[in-house]
Amino acid sequence: MPRTANQKTKLLYVMEALLRESDEEHPLSMEDLLCFLAEKGIRAERKSVYSDIETLQAFGLDVHGTRGRTAGYYVGEREFELPEIKLLIDSVQSSKFITERKTMQLIKKLAGLTSVHEAALMKRQLFVKNRIKSMNESIYYNVDAIHQAIAEDRQIEFRYYSYTVTKEKKFRRNGRPYRVSPLALSWAEENYYLIAYEGEAAKIKHFRVDKMDGIRVTEKFREGQKLLKETDMGEYARKNFSMFGGEEQVVTLRFSSRMIGVVIDTFGKDVAVSSLDEDHFQIRATVAVSPQFFGWLFGLDGEAAIVAPREVKEKFLAQMERVRQGC
Repeated sequence: MPRTANQKTKLLYVMEALLRESDEEHPLSMEDLLCFLAEKGIRAERKSVYSDIETLQAFGLDVHGTRGRTAGYYVGEREFELPEIKLLIDSVQSSKFITERKTMQLIKKLAGLTSVHEAALMKRQLFVKNRIKSMNESIYYNVDAIHQAIAEDRQIEFRYYSYTVTKEKKFRRNGRPYRVSPLALSWAEENYYLIAYEGEAAKIKHFRVDKMDGIRVTEKFREGQKLLKETDMGEYARKNFSMFGGEEQVVTLRFSSRMIGVVIDTFGKDVAVSSLDEDHFQIRATVAVSPQFFGWLFGLDGEAAIVAPREVKEKFLAQMERVRQGC
């Protein structure tokens, strides 16, 4: 058979067909592969396609052959296995800081890592509509700028906003920009946060990335390096419930025994637990005393109590009274 145009790309098209169209349940027959090549304007002999498959196997592509009625070829192990892709897609779907449009784009790219047949099955399981999603498309540029600043050891500037009751942006500090030394990005409570040192306040703060506007990497080197190095990001996030700050204090808490799983999930396995009786235990932990901490306690529906210090108990009672009275 005479050679046709695109012969140099034939091997690549064979690989594309196998990666895109095949899986264990849907092997491609030799006829399927020849038809796929014909659609690309390539006429090929069976012998040359067999040779291409051997070349791809030698290259490391996990191509398997089947016999019988469904005789053909398929790609077995891929760079990402199907459960891993599903896990990534679930993470993207549930991420509140990713916009709906970008969510669909990312899912499409992730689904492209498997066969069209498996991708079709995953699409039937998608639930993106009506989820609460960010409206800020610039979050991706924000994240890129923050990573650049950390890599280059530079400070960043940005404006920070919240929303009014008319759903309009209202910039904090009358639009005066923040200048901070970025330390890390943290994903908590379905949102993305920047943890940074603010020289003006001389302390570490956190900011919702989707509410940062006009990020600019400056020429100034990062400040607060000693404090930055001493900060344990995991510990910081654990102490600051829901990423809202408060005064750190050592608090003694009493729980009913059935709350041990909740306590370990919140404070980690290293938390010191003292058994009080058959039905109760006690812990001492450093927490950020804040409305979010009190809200967490209240959500345990009487299964937890503040033992000490007294001032924290009084703050909790005052918070409950403010809630009772309303705005």
